[in-house]
Amino acid sequence: MRTKSKARAAERAEVAELRAAILGKLTYFLGKDRQRARDHDWFVATALTVRDRIIERWLESDRRAEAERKKRVYYLSIEYLIGRLLFDTLTNLGLIEAIREALAGFEIDLEHLRTLESDAGLGTGGLGRLAACYLDSTASLGVPAHGYGIRYEHGLFRQQFTNGWQSELPDDWLANGNPWELARSELAYPVRFGGMVEYLGGDGDTARGIWYPAETVDAVAYDTPVVGWRGRHINTLRLWSARARDPIQLAAFNQGDFVGAIAARSNAEAISRVLYPSDATPAGRELRLRQEYFFTSASLQDIVRRHLLQHGSLHSLPDKAAIQLNETHAAIAVAELMRILVDEHEFSWQDAWCICTATLNYTNHTLLPEALETWPVALLGRLLPRHLQIIYLINWLNLKELTKRGGFDPAVLASMSLIDEGGEKLVRMGHLAFLGSRKVNGVSALHTELMRRTVFRDLEASSPGKIVNVTNGISFRRWLLQANPRLAALLIDALGERVCDDAEVLAGLERFAGDASFVQRYADTRRQNKVALARRVRDLTGIVVDPSALYDVHIKRIHEYKRQLLNILEAVALFRAIRARPDGNWTPRVKIFAGKAAANYARAKLIIKLAHDVARVINSDASVGDRLKIVFLPNYSVSLAETIIPAADLSE
Repeated sequence: MRTKSKARAAERAEVAELRAAILGKLTYFLGKDRQRARDHDWFVATALTVRDRIIERWLESDRRAEAERKKRVYYLSIEYLIGRLLFDTLTNLGLIEAIREALAGFEIDLEHLRTLESDAGLGTGGLGRLAACYLDSTASLGVPAHGYGIRYEHGLFRQQFTNGWQSELPDDWLANGNPWELARSELAYPVRFGGMVEYLGGDGDTARGIWYPAETVDAVAYDTPVVGWRGRHINTLRLWSARARDPIQLAAFNQGDFVGAIAARSNAEAISRVLYPSDATPAGRELRLRQEYFFTSASLQDIVRRHLLQHGSLHSLPDKAAIQLNETHAAIAVAELMRILVDEHEFSWQDAWCICTATLNYTNHTLLPEALETWPVALLGRLLPRHLQIIYLINWLNLKELTKRGGFDPAVLASMSLIDEGGEKLVRMGHLAFLGSRKVNGVSALHTELMRRTVFRDLEASSPGKIVNVTNGISFRRWLLQANPRLAALLIDALGERVCDDAEVLAGLERFAGDASFVQRYADTRRQNKVALARRVRDLTGIVVDPSALYDVHIKRIHEYKRQLLNILEAVALFRAIRARPDGNWTPRVKIFAGKAAANYARAKLIIKLAHDVARVINSDASVGDRLKIVFLPNYSVSLAETIIPAADLSE
């Protein structure tokens, strides 16, 4: 009894402490009192209060990794689909109820504050969500890790539909600031472009060059804590923002050329403006390459700096660092790491190559040859002249070794070359990542096997065993505890709190398969989740759907190979079948689509338009009624997925 009283007293003390901290942030950070504070002010004050609870653990996690000289994981990804962080962080810290009670003392609803947080405009699809899940997982497992990417000011875009056509608006997710990030203005690395190279060469073991760039942009770090389960370990998502070295050309400004005076700044800072800018123009394609090199170079410079501070020599880099390249967006890391080792730290070529190929690893996500990045030799040579030299040398040495080994005819050697010479000369970035990595992984057993047989068949034959499988997973707590609290409560009641710590405990559900009471409670949670989604569908589209229908869900980036078109055709076939046999025993079905098409991807936009046109015909047909409905939800995001996924009966 005394123990319970002490626990309740501790809980009351924590709530009082949190309430005072929130009020303090509101007053002294935001300069507001309770009467004048907007709802968003309360959100910021709450987020800052929670962040304060994180900071000491965050610093301690880094100190512990440094003291124990642990190997660190570095994850390089062009995107991170992290969604909102308030509930994710509260869940991992076990603070949801304490914060809820603290805010209730001010008559503020935590559930309402949750909706005020913007989804971070840092990602768009599965590649970005995988990156976010990996960061969550490393933190929960206590693996010291950094995620590296770009701090996009305007994200991908905010999607709207007009008569079924997608239109793109800026995603101004940073308009009200980001309370989770910490600016590290002291951490700014020079990223260079263009210019010329003085090739020093040397004996047979060296290949040094001096790069004289034409342009230098600073990469400034912004850090976001990634809190592991129960807050035991906290890792870092470090994002780079582009900053011009000269913010204004005063001479031009004073001569009345106000626009021209900031043109160089605008060009430099465009690097971190938008995720996946259209590459339909030469300027857009160049910006894509600038983005990829920008974040890769800054990240590698940061990794090298940290390693030298802790270990003193780059010879031990493979023993203390594992760098994972998430798709070919970061493949230029192979040439950049070689440049840093050979040109800046004067390693021999052979030693540098051994370090590089023992440190880097590459994740491939797609089998489509056209989706594996290539860059025109002319563009790469103009923008990154030293890197093109390094790539040519890597290629020459590899082809020389393959020729020496024998057994490869000229056509096979051409297929393994880093340079595609079939027309315009192109650098194959997937091949570069393959050659420069210790391991190359697919994201499912089938995908990995097909990768061995198709896009990297000849490279795999030259390096058998290099391709391995690492099946994609998810950080299950976010999608259970946070996105599906009703199901989480049922599972905890049936299996105990251990289900939150160990997913393997879920196997214990097998014994409840014949338990009528449990099955009914499970059905009730499903029904409530579907009612919540039906409400969201009505709010976003005006379409009323039946929660008792089968929810057939297809949510992902819109692309010709993602099968949305086949799904629409199936909807048409089902519509015609229902009309042909209106008295048939049809299971009512709601097809739910969501996803964005790239701004310059005309065919993907046509798929969205087709889905809307088919939906208009089907949804207005009285003879079909509620037996089939089609809805397309706008502006897909993690927070929208957190409503859709718990209600899905069938996932496409």
